[in-house]
Amino acid sequence: MKIICIGRNYLAHVKELDNALPTEPMFFMKPETALLPEGEPFPYPDFSKEVHYETELVLHICKTAKAIDEEKASEYYDAITVGIDFTARDLQSRCKAKGHPWEIAKAFDYSAPIGKFKKISELKCADDIAFGVKLNGEWVQQGHSRDMIFSFDRIISHVSQFVTLNEGDIVFTGTPQGVGEVHVGDRLELFLEGESVFGFRVK
Repeated sequence: MKIICIGRNYLAHVKELDNALPTEPMFFMKPETALLPEGEPFPYPDFSKEVHYETELVLHICKTAKAIDEEKASEYYDAITVGIDFTARDLQSRCKAKGHPWEIAKAFDYSAPIGKFKKISELKCADDIAFGVKLNGEWVQQGHSRDMIFSFDRIISHVSQFVTLNEGDIVFTGTPQGVGEVHVGDRLELFLEGESVFGFRVK
């Protein structure tokens, strides 16, 4: 099982981090060990002093395929949830400054907690999906799929030109504006269309 993550897919987030606007979906991967088991706290990594949450819609791949046409891409994902792409921002900044890859800032253990999946067919409006995260009971990040630079179908098609998508893979689709820092003792709760799908503490 692969965890594929899309970067810079919301204009406001691109601006808040002062990044260049992408002309095509950019992606990286996390290993399966990045998943956080349900009921377990997120262990704050001892190699970072600045870990940020990045809340994202996450797609479930339902069929194995490669080089998918964008017009047919919706046939290859069937469910959606909300997850967090935890990022060791201090490590990422250091790697960027040196021109190095920054997997150490993104792919570390338990850096990809995700909620329970919901069938896309059960959503009220699949063209405008609302999601967000509460930190210690307060909204800190909220987004809508309508604001994505690259649609779900464009993402799936693009990634599949380079990497075979297997049934069971998951795809993080990018984070909106409002990323921020977490600290030991914090509690995060993820929401999809107003419904809580996952909650955990930072230890």
